[in-house]
Amino acid sequence: MSTRSSPPAPNVLRDRWLFLARLMWVALAVLVLGLDAASIPYAYARYKAVCLRDAGFCRDEGLLTPEGVQALQELGLSPGLYAAYHVGLSTVVTLVFFAVAAVIFFRRSDEPMALFGAFVLLVFGGAAIAGTMHDLAEVRSVFWFPVNLLDFVGQVSFCVFFYLFPDGRFVPRWTRWLAVAWALLWVTLIFFPDSSLAALITPLFFVFIGSLVFAQVYRYRRVSTPPQRQQTKWVVFGFSVALAGFVGAVFFLYGGLSTIGKSGPLGQMIGETVVYGFLLLIPLSIGVAILRSRLYDIDLIINRTLVYGLLTILLAATYFGGVVGLQSVLRALTGQESTLAVVASTLAIAALFSPLRRRVQGFVDRRFYRRKYDAAKTLSAFNARLRDETELDTLSGDVVGVVNETMQPAHVSMWLRPPTGLDKVRGEGPEQ
Repeated sequence: MSTRSSPPAPNVLRDRWLFLARLMWVALAVLVLGLDAASIPYAYARYKAVCLRDAGFCRDEGLLTPEGVQALQELGLSPGLYAAYHVGLSTVVTLVFFAVAAVIFFRRSDEPMALFGAFVLLVFGGAAIAGTMHDLAEVRSVFWFPVNLLDFVGQVSFCVFFYLFPDGRFVPRWTRWLAVAWALLWVTLIFFPDSSLAALITPLFFVFIGSLVFAQVYRYRRVSTPPQRQQTKWVVFGFSVALAGFVGAVFFLYGGLSTIGKSGPLGQMIGETVVYGFLLLIPLSIGVAILRSRLYDIDLIINRTLVYGLLTILLAATYFGGVVGLQSVLRALTGQESTLAVVASTLAIAALFSPLRRRVQGFVDRRFYRRKYDAAKTLSAFNARLRDETELDTLSGDVVGVVNETMQPAHVSMWLRPPTGLDKVRGEGPEQ
């Protein structure tokens, strides 16, 4: 069977360079975690205090307004509990990022790309996407520059990681210039937030996200070896689900449903929990991709995600469409609304679940896993013939044909041991 040439052994750090790299990572971990820990009291006080500024600003920052305090009291909650929840959630997210980074560091720190991944997760999770150190910088101006510098490094390194993963090279080569442009954009956003360029963050953000996806797809199709493709699947899967969940949660909880997005502190707590829950898929997928050598089960996870994601969307559309349609019909007939529409739609969803799941599974297998789908059909047909076949020569040819069609090796050979001696049945398969 013809195969690709083995990839070169990964570069490793040794002796002095390895010691210096590990020492720098440990020092950075102490700095990031130390700043976050020192900032917890300031973050707690900020979330507990009443925000007297514009209501839109207070809601965007997750701060309590006088109306928010009253809403908490009606629920039997205190501002202190609200503040503790926010600080605790951010701290948990930071610790998850750090835990994955630490595992990578202790197990693979001699590999430059793995060490860089541990660095990215540490800074991005502790200073950019989560962490409490920005609350310290707002109170103590002496920490403003180091905190914002760590934020800048975390944002830029996260982007660069996706341009480099998994072999440490910019592929395509022009992505290095996109990394430079991304760094210049974050200089403006973090250190000069009032500049006119900051208004372009939304369109430019999606441009850069698209470039990250393109770089990984291009690398997957043109450059990556089979093990690297499995690593890419894990990282792209985690990043895609996290991004889709983040954007969907922000729109659904804060934009699409005003009853949740503007429901006060409780809505803020629900929204942040969902958003951070999706973001945690990023460190977990990166950790699995770097640490595991055999990653073939990602195909099953992607398959199940596609199936149940499409199934959920179809069932939700059917349910809400049924409720709205039946309510309209019942209102036209009786002049009033009835719970019959909800009951009927629920029963319809229960009846549709199994057949719809089978149809969605078949669609996903045919559309995205065509080779495996065809192989499964071939094996199923062979299994049906096997029960009725009695001729040894015919059966031998069928076995060779099935192996040839499903696995597509360069050559197929089968030896049988008849009572009178060794008989060899040989077949040739198409060259790969």
